[in-house]
Amino acid sequence: MPQSPRRRRSSPSSASASRFRLLLAVLALAGIVALVLTQRGDDEPGPLPPAGRVAGSDDDPFRYDPARARELTERAARGTAHPLFTRSPGGAIATAERVARLRPLVDEAARASGGVVDAATLEAMVFLESAGRPDALSSTDLDGAVGLTQILAETGSGMLGMRVDVAASTTLTRRLRRAEAREDRRAAERIAERRRAVDERFDPRKALAGTVRYLEFAQERLGRDDLAVVSYHMGVGNLQRAIAAFGEGDRPPYVQLYFGSSPTEKPEAWEILAGLGDESALYYWKVLAARELMALHRDDPERLERLAELQTQKASSENVLHPPDGEEAFADADALLAAYDDGTLERLPTNAAALGLRFDRQMGELASKLGQPQTLYRGLRPDALRLLVELAAGVRRISGVDAPLIVTSTVRDQDYQGQLADGNGEATRAHSVHTTGWSFDILRRYENDRQARAFQFMLDRLQAMNLIAWVREPAAIHVTVAGDADRWLR
Repeated sequence: MPQSPRRRRSSPSSASASRFRLLLAVLALAGIVALVLTQRGDDEPGPLPPAGRVAGSDDDPFRYDPARARELTERAARGTAHPLFTRSPGGAIATAERVARLRPLVDEAARASGGVVDAATLEAMVFLESAGRPDALSSTDLDGAVGLTQILAETGSGMLGMRVDVAASTTLTRRLRRAEAREDRRAAERIAERRRAVDERFDPRKALAGTVRYLEFAQERLGRDDLAVVSYHMGVGNLQRAIAAFGEGDRPPYVQLYFGSSPTEKPEAWEILAGLGDESALYYWKVLAARELMALHRDDPERLERLAELQTQKASSENVLHPPDGEEAFADADALLAAYDDGTLERLPTNAAALGLRFDRQMGELASKLGQPQTLYRGLRPDALRLLVELAAGVRRISGVDAPLIVTSTVRDQDYQGQLADGNGEATRAHSVHTTGWSFDILRRYENDRQARAFQFMLDRLQAMNLIAWVREPAAIHVTVAGDADRWLR
């Protein structure tokens, strides 16, 4: 067998050249790996400047500004509209139809008021108070609020000059229920007519006239139409106490009283408003929301149908802020990477503690199932991130607690959402706003009650400004930021 030729020994210089080429290859490979990791979402984001704004300073983006009073009023109507769609008997559209049938009586009462109240506002109050049902009861106790405009027995007989015989009304109500149960329509109509005679709160025309008299009384004492409407639910005395504590004259616009008070600014006024506990402070905004809803019912019913659909798809109005038929959702990892690259998404900052935040280590934990790094799923739209920072700053400022809010989830893509839905019964397979980069979740674990209350205030205030929609989930608060939040974050 022929012998193989002997391999020539390498010279020292050629060996060095080989090692150099090997080093270059290793460095090149490392560069490629680093580039790939960067492109797949493992690059380190930078810090964000802390918000830490002082309440009442010119830098506070949520401070009341008289120049924006009209815009705030409009936003508050939209920010508090969700319950009108989810709690109205039979739904918002069915309620609007009932209320619209009463419009001739509403017009008559408004004309007779001599300018005390306009028909649209009175109609909106009917929507809120009874959903257009003249026989509506707040409870089985007829001393409570009943009728089209939910008048208390004592208020009706004492202040409004209405005939209210609670005992007779209670007896007739029981008889009416029995007649309805046996489907005796003629008997039910006779009993209902007798009840209207002994308890005028059940007479739609007289109930509307009574409400007009109340608003006239309230305007004489409060001096403003908006304050009179607020007092219909809050009471004149409670509202006067809040105005006195506010200390800006005896007739401030309600938008100033509401948005100009907080736990840190005019706190005495805010304690009165918040302490009522029955959402009285939101009543005026809901009246305005009902006005808008009734206007849509008449002028643009198709738009109202679409709005009702969006409002009832989720437990908050997040789908109104970001409709599922929009083009904002990210389909997959490549879409997220492109969004980070062009600035549509921004990575979570490195200085979370300085911002009053902590990012859960498990955020993006399903990324490996998609062959992606967790960091790909740690980002938000720039304005959503700015609002998160301001939210945390507000909680710190109000509570005086340095402990961070814990963020458990931010952006996802639709592939990730599908993986999540496979193992989490609470995760939706339908449209999730997380896939748009506009939503984040904050763990429902707080350092103490002060931090929890401050967080609740910020959620309620930002929702009233229609800057967010939020919902309480078993483990976290799910927050969706409005697409026009930049108007308050500039």
